[in-house]
Amino acid sequence: MRLFYIQGACSLATHIILNEIDAEFNIESVDIENDRTASGLTYSTINPKQKVPALQLDSSEIITENIAILQYLADSHSDLDLAPAPGTLRRAKLDEYLSFASSEYHKAFGPLFSKHASVSEKQTAIRNVESRLDYLDQLLAGCTQFVMGGGFTIADAYLFVISNWTHFVGIDLSRWNNVLAYVERIGQRSSVKKAMSSEGLSKS
Repeated sequence: MRLFYIQGACSLATHIILNEIDAEFNIESVDIENDRTASGLTYSTINPKQKVPALQLDSSEIITENIAILQYLADSHSDLDLAPAPGTLRRAKLDEYLSFASSEYHKAFGPLFSKHASVSEKQTAIRNVESRLDYLDQLLAGCTQFVMGGGFTIADAYLFVISNWTHFVGIDLSRWNNVLAYVERIGQRSSVKKAMSSEGLSKS
């Protein structure tokens, strides 16, 4: 398999899960602005949406969208319990957390990484991120280790990656003790350390 990624982007969640399942895969960085991959491929021919991640399977088929990829990997390695069984209430809760990570939490950071966002737009974005952190901190208050209350799941990978973005946009997590402890805890997993090292990122 081959993972098309941008350093530290949401594609890092897929990278972490590929490590969790001990997959054989390569990674290839993407330059969205110039529509090129590290090997010189035209990225829009791989993913016309020009977003990461994109995962090329051994069959050469391409899967895009983080939630789709994460669930595919978890379901194809169901023995690792990275996602509850489809059709169960716990799976619905997992989907709830993945949807929050994607449509609420992830999206709130957008202006903070944009070169074109105004100061006012960035200030609004910070407030939006802080409100999502308030929710996540409350959610994690009842969790001993992982968001689902059992073992590590694909939701933890995604929530960790988004939460870790706070370090890059100057948001101090000390206001959210549960989120801070969660990020530190997930960051100690070997799959996370390996993925971050491969992408040239420090653990924190």
